[in-house]
Amino acid sequence: MAGNTEPLSPRAKLAVTAGKAAAAVSRAAGRGSGSVIGGKVALRLDPDLLGALAQHLDVVLVSATNGKTTTTRLIAEALRASGPVVSNALGANMPAGITSALAGGSDAKYGVIEVDEKYLAGVARDVTPKVIALLNLSRDQLDRAAETRMLAEKWREGLQGSKAVIVANCDDPLIVWSASSSQNVVWVAAGQEWKDDAWSCPSCGGVMQRPGDDWFCGECGFRRPTPTWVLSGDHVLDPHGSAWPIHLQLPGRANKANAATSAAVAAVFGVPPQVALERMYQVQAVAGRYDVVTFQGRELRLLLAKNPAGWLETFSLIDPPPTPVILSVNARGADGTDTSWLWDVDYPRLAGHPIFVIGDRKLDLAVRLEVAGLEFRVCETLDEAVQLAPPGQIELIANYTAFQDVRRRVGN
Repeated sequence: MAGNTEPLSPRAKLAVTAGKAAAAVSRAAGRGSGSVIGGKVALRLDPDLLGALAQHLDVVLVSATNGKTTTTRLIAEALRASGPVVSNALGANMPAGITSALAGGSDAKYGVIEVDEKYLAGVARDVTPKVIALLNLSRDQLDRAAETRMLAEKWREGLQGSKAVIVANCDDPLIVWSASSSQNVVWVAAGQEWKDDAWSCPSCGGVMQRPGDDWFCGECGFRRPTPTWVLSGDHVLDPHGSAWPIHLQLPGRANKANAATSAAVAAVFGVPPQVALERMYQVQAVAGRYDVVTFQGRELRLLLAKNPAGWLETFSLIDPPPTPVILSVNARGADGTDTSWLWDVDYPRLAGHPIFVIGDRKLDLAVRLEVAGLEFRVCETLDEAVQLAPPGQIELIANYTAFQDVRRRVGN
């Protein structure tokens, strides 16, 4: 628990020093931030380093298929009202990246850590979190991510017996199943726009009934728990029924949901909703997401969407037609090499927008758009797409490595 600080062992200190040196070499060679290689070196020297670095911190873990980087950032801003925070703000969310982030937080009070879904149970064992925030589970990177029901089961088993407060979205049946083995759960009604992964009951496999905002299994009785925090339009209702306005610079309903969850997490640490939500207004962009940049004399808004649920949320926040839209899709290791998920995305929502397609898998995306009956142009480069786009701010939506390619090209 935070406060019971023991100095790092000589081995842990050596591991931290070696990791920072490896990261510095990687940065000097122009290979990115170096956080992953630095963490790998450090953990190789001391496999128990993650727990040692977290021992003086009140730790929050954030996991989900979508929204975890943004929610991590919002929680970190809220908790800074109460003390210094260390966080893996740039999204290096596997053990090596988390270790690197915590190695820089010796003076911090809180650790706010985004965790890749596959590693949540293991990281939770290592760092003894005070709070775990669970936002959503949906299909993602089909060739390398576990099927959602299996992942929910893994979370359920891994979190059983945890002393952490679980702050969980009661509108996602898979999240409820994951969290319901825990003793202390704070339920947040954060909504669920993408429902295609939650039509069968995670408890018994029966068909889920969904009247209005409610859901339940007609066969085994598994049902939506009663929330104590509720996202209601532009407000979050706290457990006392008080409504607090959500003012964000980040667009869209999904980010209001992230803010509602973040307010519930902050409250566990005694930060009042009003203070937490006011601090969240400071966040303008998250690792380049939502940034508006000028490129070739045009304004581009950069939006990240990695899977069908993420694309659906992103479509809901772009400006209406005739705003031009550039779509970029890659299928490299970090994206998942299987692009069959494109067929699950509701691309007909883009009807009326001038559409330009780029990226390694532009032809896969072109076939999908053609079947959807949309008009589009395939371009070789971002520069070409921008030059061909009609006037107005351009919405640019890209999956993970395509997004990083765009950021490098526009100098963001």
